[in-house]
Amino acid sequence: MKPSYLQINLKGTLYDLSTPVVMGILNVTPDSFYGGSRYQTEKNIAERTGQILEEGALMIDLGAYSSRPDGVDISPEEEMERLDFALKIIQKTAPEALISVDTFRASVAERCVKEYGVAVINDISGGIIDDKMFETVADLHVPYVLMHMRGVPQTMQQFCQYDNLLPDILFDLAKKVEQLRKLGVCDIIIDPGFGFSKTLDQNYELMHHLREFGIFDLPLLVGISRKSMICKFLGGSPETSLNGTTVLNTLAILGGASILRVHDVKEAVDTIKLVQKVGV
Repeated sequence: MKPSYLQINLKGTLYDLSTPVVMGILNVTPDSFYGGSRYQTEKNIAERTGQILEEGALMIDLGAYSSRPDGVDISPEEEMERLDFALKIIQKTAPEALISVDTFRASVAERCVKEYGVAVINDISGGIIDDKMFETVADLHVPYVLMHMRGVPQTMQQFCQYDNLLPDILFDLAKKVEQLRKLGVCDIIIDPGFGFSKTLDQNYELMHHLREFGIFDLPLLVGISRKSMICKFLGGSPETSLNGTTVLNTLAILGGASILRVHDVKEAVDTIKLVQKVGV
């Protein structure tokens, strides 16, 4: 019998995560850190939606606010305007798609679920930017990605000082899991927050200790796709970081990851298949 914590309820259907799944990234921002992930025209959004699904992703993670440290802080209205545009296109071209919306704003999350049937809310701030987020996702009855971060995207790299990195992060997440449980949130996904309020070395320390996040008995999402932790260590740029991404995704699966959030869906799907074939 498969453990219940490796199942997630997406729009009334239970999905098994005992074999890892892929979440494909679709950004409708002009300034995401990886130029290859920016989609702003109707044609590009429709094509990217089809590509993500055809290559085998379970979910599409739709983002309209760039979380890069030097990104522009846009208003909730502008964020929602971008999401409205993209969600209408996705509904028309792939109505069956399971959509996760990457937002830290409760009002945006509420509209996306109520107006477009979005399946998951992916909050990079773990509820610290908008104190209404936890109550909102509880009322919406949708899965919630709880990520660890300090500060806001524009200041997060100023908050990398920890007394003890892993225990501090686990304790912070544990408090928030308890808050969410008390509000009645059933489906919680843990995200360690690679690249958010962590130095390069801290990111790799977290990857080394990834299995420790199994203490929560909750699905684990890892998002390291083409991030600076790769190109700052190996050299190059996000555009040249696919190989490093694949290596780290392999380590993430071996460390217990249930969901890989990626730009390159086919490569991640192939990685999962090969790890499963070896049976490690």
